[in-house]
Amino acid sequence: MLRASIEYSGSEGELQGIREGAKAGDAGITHGERLTTFVDAAVQGDPAELASARDALRQAAGSAALVDAAAVIGNFERMVRIADGTGIPLDGMTNAMSSDIREDLGLESYESRRLTRARSVGQFLGPAIRGLALAGMRFAGRRSRQKK
Repeated sequence: MLRASIEYSGSEGELQGIREGAKAGDAGITHGERLTTFVDAAVQGDPAELASARDALRQAAGSAALVDAAAVIGNFERMVRIADGTGIPLDGMTNAMSSDIREDLGLESYESRRLTRARSVGQFLGPAIRGLALAGMRFAGRRSRQKK
């Protein structure tokens, strides 16, 4: 979803920044370092770090961006807990289209990886399918920006 959002908006975000967190700097995302610091603090649960990160993000990006970031964190926490709690594996297309990004981000080492089937022929076609999908997202994003 993040990759598609970056492509649709025409941004040049660096996905490696997700794995490295705040030490990656902004990683091509506006206020990226402050956002990842806020996410890390929210996930780690240290109240002092969370308060500091929240204040820094609010000061840099504004209250609306802070609220949006907190909502996204909450939504992802909810989705992951539901998926893990019910044992929902990745569907075949998502598994195929996300293989390289999961590898790049080190997601294959997580415990929940065991819920998803082993690599299939479709998974090797994933990068080509994703390339076509991303080209479509870029095209749609350009068209929507031109209509404004």
